[in-house]
Amino acid sequence: MDIPIHALTQNPTAAWKELSKTQRVIKVTMKPPQAGVAFNKARVVCMSDTHSLTPYVKFDIPDGDIFIHAGDFTKCGLLKEVEEFNNWIGTLPHRFKIVIAGNHELSFDQSFTHPFQSQTHTERTKHTGMSILDDLPTLGNAKEDIVEAVQTSNIRDVLTNCTYVQDELLEIWGIRIYGTPWQPEFCNWAFNIPRGQPCLDKWNQIPDDIDILITHTPPLGHGDLCCSGVRAGCVELLNSIQKRIKPKYHVFGHIHEGYGITSDGRVIYVNASTCDINYLPNNPPIVFDVALPPGIRKD
Repeated sequence: MDIPIHALTQNPTAAWKELSKTQRVIKVTMKPPQAGVAFNKARVVCMSDTHSLTPYVKFDIPDGDIFIHAGDFTKCGLLKEVEEFNNWIGTLPHRFKIVIAGNHELSFDQSFTHPFQSQTHTERTKHTGMSILDDLPTLGNAKEDIVEAVQTSNIRDVLTNCTYVQDELLEIWGIRIYGTPWQPEFCNWAFNIPRGQPCLDKWNQIPDDIDILITHTPPLGHGDLCCSGVRAGCVELLNSIQKRIKPKYHVFGHIHEGYGITSDGRVIYVNASTCDINYLPNNPPIVFDVALPPGIRKD
């Protein structure tokens, strides 16, 4: 199915005002499972946007079969940050650990260029008045760190304690999982692409009939409302999910204040951002059980 470009793709807030008239957004309260996982299900534990702050996490991370991190596991993708994350995720007991990059993983985006060049009219700047420089207080020696991160190569090889996926499909016990890091232009960070056709081209790579979709960006209307009142999600991603991809679960992060679970009646949307709007790692992991295909058992 061909997904058309929405007429208001460049203004997601206006696009949602129109689409919300016919969309269902159901808030879901999902308590962590108290019992052990059934033999015909896999337990999935989701986090995102930890931003090198895992040493300050004060909650327990539930055990499960599959651990998912939906990006922004560093502040800017420095080698030392990636090494620290790899060491931390290596301590988790989950059998399978799946990680995608986010906009803060500058060193993972081979197409990323110097961030201090002309950049005053990015999508985020236009909609929120922010640019990459607004996030610099969270980075310490910001400019030096960013330049170092951009110049780091073969960074993915550092992630030895998990499976890093980028525009790839995995299958675990018959559960089809696809991960992709791209987002609409946002602060001129990594994996940023213009809204409209460039975003849709990435979503068109996602196969149909998957069980869990992992992106860093939210879709429009689910977990994407910024504190400023604007929507940051992608309308083409929403349309692709609802009309073609049709996953059971969509796991993402990116918009910290959008943490939580919603549904449109068919798909369950999980914003698993660990950090809140103040960059404090206060949001606990989100856990759900997904059914295995008939006849499949965990070995």
